[in-house]
Amino acid sequence: MTMSTRTLIRNARLFDSEHARFIAGTTVVVEDDRIAEVTQERREAEAARVIDAAGMALLPGLIDAHVHVVAASHDLTGLAMQPASLVGAEASRIMRDMLHRGFTTVRDAAGADAGLQEAQRRGLYEGPRLFVAGFPISQTGGHADMRPRGLRGTGFFCSCAGIGLLGAIADGVGEVRRAVREQVRTGANQIKIMAGGGIASPSDPLEGTQFSREELRAAVEEAEAANLYAMAHAYSPRAVTRAVEAGVRSIEHGNLVDEATVRLMKREGTYLVPTLSTYAALADEGERLGWSRAMLDKLARVKDRGLDAVRIARAEGVPVVFGTDLLGHMHGRQSGEFLIRQQVQPPLEVLQGATWTAAQLMREERQLGCVAPGACADLLLVRGDPERGLQMLAEPGQGIALLMQAGRVVFDRR
Repeated sequence: MTMSTRTLIRNARLFDSEHARFIAGTTVVVEDDRIAEVTQERREAEAARVIDAAGMALLPGLIDAHVHVVAASHDLTGLAMQPASLVGAEASRIMRDMLHRGFTTVRDAAGADAGLQEAQRRGLYEGPRLFVAGFPISQTGGHADMRPRGLRGTGFFCSCAGIGLLGAIADGVGEVRRAVREQVRTGANQIKIMAGGGIASPSDPLEGTQFSREELRAAVEEAEAANLYAMAHAYSPRAVTRAVEAGVRSIEHGNLVDEATVRLMKREGTYLVPTLSTYAALADEGERLGWSRAMLDKLARVKDRGLDAVRIARAEGVPVVFGTDLLGHMHGRQSGEFLIRQQVQPPLEVLQGATWTAAQLMREERQLGCVAPGACADLLLVRGDPERGLQMLAEPGQGIALLMQAGRVVFDRR
């Protein structure tokens, strides 16, 4: 008979992520991988490990709602030609680093598959809990169609894409339905659709729309039929509007949105997932990485509009979720997203977007992103006062004193 493990965390200044506030003098009881109790009363430490949280803040594990854990390189086409086994090994390093930054859960926005998810679940790879999208659904010439302009045909690229960063190309309602069903069959937790142009793709205009309205609705219908939801890559007001009207649950990026668009998002209950750190990283490194002039021009058009989009969304009451969308060596900038967002959001609102609001988006708000009875025991003890700023999360090597995932202490630096 396996004995259960019990941990008592005392004297905690606990972040109530649902209400974005702190509650002092809290005791949290962890049984195995779950939170058993959260109380203001004293609890005895019989047969339990005791952690004294005095002088530190206790947070739920962090959630990054837009990552690509298999993106070990910014060269996505070259990456897709590598053996899937090698890509998985590279992903294990990226995942471990994310976990050690405090991200106990991530929503992968295309690339990771059920195999990586299971490897993490079994403990073969140390990393955040994965929610995977599989292959993104893209029209011919859309944002996930990475074929060079001069290349005709699809067979070579489809057969070599051992990872899901290159798109599942689908044209017409029937093909879109089949592509979504294939992602469902292979274990997707959410469906990623490319509803507008992008920066890193060679052929599509940034402010263009992609897929017909009928195709977009078909993708959403198929996702909902499987009790999943659709997330949509889109920048321009027109592309965002069409995706929201089709019923997507979240807009990824959305840098160019205007007031009318976010009012529609508010009415429809759509979430916004900005990814501001990736633009800062690419502005610094895009030219050195060999990006074309057209791609750099598109980057320049969106870079400074991301903060404006967050301001507009907040003003209309649209929920804003933490996401980063980094590639290759730029994954190391993940934690910098906290400081970028502080330019337009109060610190506790930023923190809420990386906990409760992110979990709500993923329909996991009673399991993840909170410290409450029955929730997964994903916990961080951090130095400093998050109400005054999130520097401790931006520099996790110094700021995070203790990290627990599913009741297991990953590290203890107290």
